[in-house]
Amino acid sequence: MEKTLNGAKLEVVQGDITQSAMACIVNAANSSLLGGGGVDGAIHRAGGRRILDECVRIRSERGGCPVGEAVITTGGNLKAKHVIHTVGPVWNGGKKGEAEKLGNCYRSALRLAEQHGIASISFPNISTGIYGYPKDEAAEVAIGAVTGVLARKHGFERIQFVCFDFENYDLYVERVGEL
Repeated sequence: MEKTLNGAKLEVVQGDITQSAMACIVNAANSSLLGGGGVDGAIHRAGGRRILDECVRIRSERGGCPVGEAVITTGGNLKAKHVIHTVGPVWNGGKKGEAEKLGNCYRSALRLAEQHGIASISFPNISTGIYGYPKDEAAEVAIGAVTGVLARKHGFERIQFVCFDFENYDLYVERVGEL
């Protein structure tokens, strides 16, 4: 599924984000930046030691990464040259600012990508795994945040949502198709 918005291709694909050939992939990290389960663990395993070493350096300088913010490292052994690590919110029923925090993940990652001249970027479905964010609500927030950035002048050529599971894939295809 693909749409063009303000000159950028917005794509939805089903697959493994660690195999993305975009210039940058986004990691749904935890605040320690030291790897973990799900997407975070897969990216650290596939990308190798250089990613972890840079995360350790960032952690020692900044003390980690707060929810909704983002940091950038090398892509290590990945096809992607860069990894942007962002920390999504844990779902607490939607009454603790989760939507704003999740939107900030996407906006922070795109802002950091722009600052580094990155024209193509792949996003996972942030917070929809162990953090428990309802997939349909997360899709709305993610697509809204990304299209909000694309509505203004930007330097992006391609933005992908890489959905590991078919449930997320179907949700994103439906919502992007409605744009």
